[in-house]
Amino acid sequence: MKLGIVGLPNVGKSTLFNALTKAGAESANYPFCTIEPNVGVVAVPDKRLEVLREMNNSQRVLPAAIEFVDIAGLIKGASKGEGLGNQFLSHIREVDAIVQVVRCFEDENIVHVDKVVDPIRDIETINLELAFADMDVLERRISKSAKAAKADKAVAAEIEILKEIYATLESGKAARTLLGDDTEKDAFIQSLGLITAKPMLYAANISEDDLIGGIKNEYVQRVREFSTQEDSETFVICAKIEQELSELDEEEKEIFLQDLGLDSTGFDRLVAASYKLLGLISYLTAGPQEVRAWTITKGTKAPGAAGKIHSDFERGFIRAEVVNFDDLVACGSYAAAREKGLVRLEGKEYVVQDGDIIVFRFNV
Repeated sequence: MKLGIVGLPNVGKSTLFNALTKAGAESANYPFCTIEPNVGVVAVPDKRLEVLREMNNSQRVLPAAIEFVDIAGLIKGASKGEGLGNQFLSHIREVDAIVQVVRCFEDENIVHVDKVVDPIRDIETINLELAFADMDVLERRISKSAKAAKADKAVAAEIEILKEIYATLESGKAARTLLGDDTEKDAFIQSLGLITAKPMLYAANISEDDLIGGIKNEYVQRVREFSTQEDSETFVICAKIEQELSELDEEEKEIFLQDLGLDSTGFDRLVAASYKLLGLISYLTAGPQEVRAWTITKGTKAPGAAGKIHSDFERGFIRAEVVNFDDLVACGSYAAAREKGLVRLEGKEYVVQDGDIIVFRFNV
């Protein structure tokens, strides 16, 4: 999973990126501190893996991973080359989803590019620049296909969809609002690499005082209402505290979270929100050599899940031996779960569930 972190300058983007990846990207109180996109790969926290490691005495643990891309701060006119220009918008086209960091705190010591904190205005500024960038792509595509459309009905049909998307963007809506139950149309829209077709997560960045004091933040409420209207997700985070947490070991982190009255980190909430938004789950494999989490799309059938390990597993799929993680832990061992009939044999039509521990049988 690859997530692009975007936002206006000085909203906490690079601070959040540093906290998530411990990559040490430069973070400073002036616009365009991030000149090149920073990239960091982070393990997805999954407490089930350590349980399985101890149960199987496994040599190593391989969690699922998220790749974060920190894009330079965008400003009004970025799609036309303002600020650092649209060179960075190309990096956003390569991600699976976008995390837009939105400033939801007041701080006279941190300059706001528009002088006054207004999260909805900030969101609209970013979204407008993303839409403009997509409209440029659509204009070129329509122009290029115009001649071919006269002789090819399929191309003519595609141009109609391109025009529909363009009109949608002109009306202030994202291309993702056109995605629905038309599989063929959806696939075509996704193939265009449009930024506004990607799922959006809004990270409402609040102050330490608001987080610790549990203060009701009106800015956050406005962001939630906005994201609900466009069928996106919002999660609350304090980038500054996340950075402090990233510098602690696991035991210290647990104590710090307890002192703050929190049961999870912002990173945990980001992962949960990302998986929900993208419709992802994880199944597990476990043995003496390794314990591993595999990320798949919700609704994936057993052969498709097997193909995540190796194409031969999918091609020669025979069956899957499946046990639920909670059932396995309750029984204490794989053998005990088998004795109680909790290890099931599933065929090609089985839809893999989150937390399934699977052994695939195949023959090529």
